[in-house]
Amino acid sequence: MSHAVTVFSGPTPYVHRVPVDRPWIWLRRGWNDLRRAPTASLAYGLVFSLISFVIIGGLWLTDLIYLILPLSAGFMLMGPVLAVGLYEISRRLAANEPVTIAGAVYALQRNASQITLMGVALMLFLLAWIRLATLIFALFFGYSTLGLDNFVAEVFFSAESIPFVLTGTITGGILAALVFAISAVSIPMLLDRPDVNVAVAVVTSINAVRINALPMAVWAALIVLFTAAGLVTAYLGLIVALPLIGHATWHAYKDVISFDEG
Repeated sequence: MSHAVTVFSGPTPYVHRVPVDRPWIWLRRGWNDLRRAPTASLAYGLVFSLISFVIIGGLWLTDLIYLILPLSAGFMLMGPVLAVGLYEISRRLAANEPVTIAGAVYALQRNASQITLMGVALMLFLLAWIRLATLIFALFFGYSTLGLDNFVAEVFFSAESIPFVLTGTITGGILAALVFAISAVSIPMLLDRPDVNVAVAVVTSINAVRINALPMAVWAALIVLFTAAGLVTAYLGLIVALPLIGHATWHAYKDVISFDEG
C-alpha cells in the first residue's frame, strides 16, 4: 500500500509501507555499496573522523571539554546532511555511473539551494541543542569548568550524575526524534530529485516516519547504535559507521518513496 503526498505542482511522492525488519535489508545494501566503492566511502568517513579529532583537541585546549557529550550527540543531528556525498555515491552506483571522491564532494551541487536550506534547519536544531545542553550542565554543576582529569568522575559518578544524564537524554531524545522525522528521507530525496523543494521533502519524510512508525523506529535505533559505536571507539569507528549508515539511508529512501511524474 502507498500513500500520496499532496503537492501543489511537480512530481507527486508516494510513501510505501514496509515490514518492520526492512532496516536490516537497508544495512545489507549499504554494506554492499561500501564494498563496491570502498575508496570513496572510507575516505569520506576518514575525513569526518579526523574532523572529530580536531574538534576534541580544540575543546581540550580551551577547557571546554564538558561540551564533548552534547557535540557528540549533535553529530547525529547533523549526520543526515553531512552524509550527502554518500547518498551521491549510492545514487551513482545504482545508475552505473562512475564513482569518484570528487563526485561525492560536489554532490551538493545537484540541488544546492534546497539541500543548503535543510542544512541550515539542522544547524538551528544543533545550536538549540548546544544551548539547552549548556543550560542543563549549569543547572546541575553550576558554571564551574571541568577538566579532562575529573570530567568522567563528575559527570557519571557524582551525586548529580543520574538526574543530569536523564534530563540530557530526554531533552536530546526529543530533539533527535524531531530531526529524524524531518530528515529520514528528505535529504536523499532532494539529492535524487532536483525538482523537489524542501517543503515537499520534509512533509514526505514526516509522512514516511508516521506511516512506517515501527520500521522507522528500528531504523532510528540502528542509526544511534552504529553512530555511538563510531564515537566510543575514539571516533575511528566513524570511518566505517558513517559510510554504512549513509549508504543504507539512501536505500531506505528508495525503498519507501516513489514518484508519480503526472
